[in-house]
Amino acid sequence: MRVFLTGSTGFVGHEVLKQLLEAGHSVRCLVRPGSEKKLPSHPQLEIRSGDATDPASLGGALEGCEAAIHLVGIIRELPARGITFAKLHVEATRNLLEAAHAQGVRRFLHMSANGSRENAVSAYHQTKWQAEELVRASTLDWTIFRPSLIFGAGGEFVTMIASLIRKLPVVPVFGDGRYRMTPVAVEDVAKGFVAALQQPESAGQAYHCGGSKSYSYDEMLDAFGQALGKEKVCKIHQPLLLMKPLVSLLESVPAFPITSSQLTMLLEGNECDPKPWSDAFDLDPISLEEGLQRILGS
Repeated sequence: MRVFLTGSTGFVGHEVLKQLLEAGHSVRCLVRPGSEKKLPSHPQLEIRSGDATDPASLGGALEGCEAAIHLVGIIRELPARGITFAKLHVEATRNLLEAAHAQGVRRFLHMSANGSRENAVSAYHQTKWQAEELVRASTLDWTIFRPSLIFGAGGEFVTMIASLIRKLPVVPVFGDGRYRMTPVAVEDVAKGFVAALQQPESAGQAYHCGGSKSYSYDEMLDAFGQALGKEKVCKIHQPLLLMKPLVSLLESVPAFPITSSQLTMLLEGNECDPKPWSDAFDLDPISLEEGLQRILGS
């Protein structure tokens, strides 16, 4: 199958592209000018220069493709550089849907996020929901994926937490650390996308994607510690009454590690039931412990 792929230079996109090529698909990647070198050289890989936020660059880009996988998204806005949730989540999705419809692509696989819902608290989840609504309103054979926290080698989450535990004698934690999530391996997320291409019965469905276990944030830190060979991860729980104003004050600094929106999403948790997704695509999602042992274990 010839597949049109956006977001191929990102963390999830890199793994989806890898698995698509391994499965024998031909892939046409939409890549912003200057990012071509981030992709591998492969006889079944075609690079198309363009930008999902620029409708003009999508003219003819999807012609001859049988399916489109749309992964473009951001976790942090940089308004001064024109990088906003509305632009990257909603406008880009609208552009891809219109281009797919105009150029005869029927199958559309869309990356959303667990927590996406109407009247969501965070702008991230609000715009993810708005993008989903566009997908659902289309006439295409769509499938939506809503992953929980995605982890994997080279991913920002694993790199950041492992670095904190290695370098600091005490790891800071926002609030009580009891907020829970169902972290999912990037390899399992990619398997679901690739499998859906061969399962037309998944059209019209939205799937929550998660690993085999849920954890509190404190429990996740302990799992990292075990993988790094530490008997105990010492934690200091920071009062939210102090931390929320500090985050609000410093979030405009690009180097500051978290924004108010991200803190809101962290505290509300990120749990899901992955069974409908894993059953639909015959997946056996790995746990965070197993994944971290592969990535960090000696």
